[in-house]
Amino acid sequence: MVRNLKLTLEYDGTNFSGWQVQKEGRTVQGVLEEVLGRLLGERIKVVGAGRTDAGVHALGQVANFRTENPMPTERIERALDGLLPDDLAVREVAEVPPDFHARFSAKARRYRYNIYLRRRAVGRQYGWFVPYELDLRRMEEAAGAILGEHDFRAFCIASSAPKKPVCRVTEAGWSVGDGEVHFEVVADRFLHSMVRLLVGTMVEIGRGKLPVDAVEKALASGDRAFVGPSAPPCGLFLMEVMY
Repeated sequence: MVRNLKLTLEYDGTNFSGWQVQKEGRTVQGVLEEVLGRLLGERIKVVGAGRTDAGVHALGQVANFRTENPMPTERIERALDGLLPDDLAVREVAEVPPDFHARFSAKARRYRYNIYLRRRAVGRQYGWFVPYELDLRRMEEAAGAILGEHDFRAFCIASSAPKKPVCRVTEAGWSVGDGEVHFEVVADRFLHSMVRLLVGTMVEIGRGKLPVDAVEKALASGDRAFVGPSAPPCGLFLMEVMY
């Protein structure tokens, strides 16, 4: 009998070339498929909820795969603890209905971006150090412009823009920590590099390099002239996938 198994994952993306299998480069999907194949004795195809880029991290990535192996989920979970590399961990293995699909069954995803206001030696790979004074009031106002349903083509890598670049954002905002600030956003879908381009633009707004309505104008026009540079991948985390 073919089973459908769901994985909840976390990983440090620093030394991965992203989620998706590539001809060259170490990827999260590639490592999972190789390890699961050895463990279960069959060829495994893993589907992920979010195809994170190189250097992007995850605390709540979700994936699923099909197998004919009857090994109990608890045993698979324990075995993966010993077989996976230190920068990739499975938090849970669960049996799910046959029609569950990690990507297409998802209702929403939550991302978080960390900005460090002070230079760090420890944990530097988990945030973007911005050595400038930022006006959080302006950045929060800009974040409010993305709430609702919008065409995000201006906040997407042009070569990978989909035919329908519309996303519905239900949460977006900035919070302040000890020497750092965080941007969190929840949407039904995300375009390629969308969060990083939004963060990069809002940082430019916070620095006073772009007008506070730059995000609103970019959404209305689709013009990349209103968009700032992409924030580096190190500060971005896939936090949660909702079903």
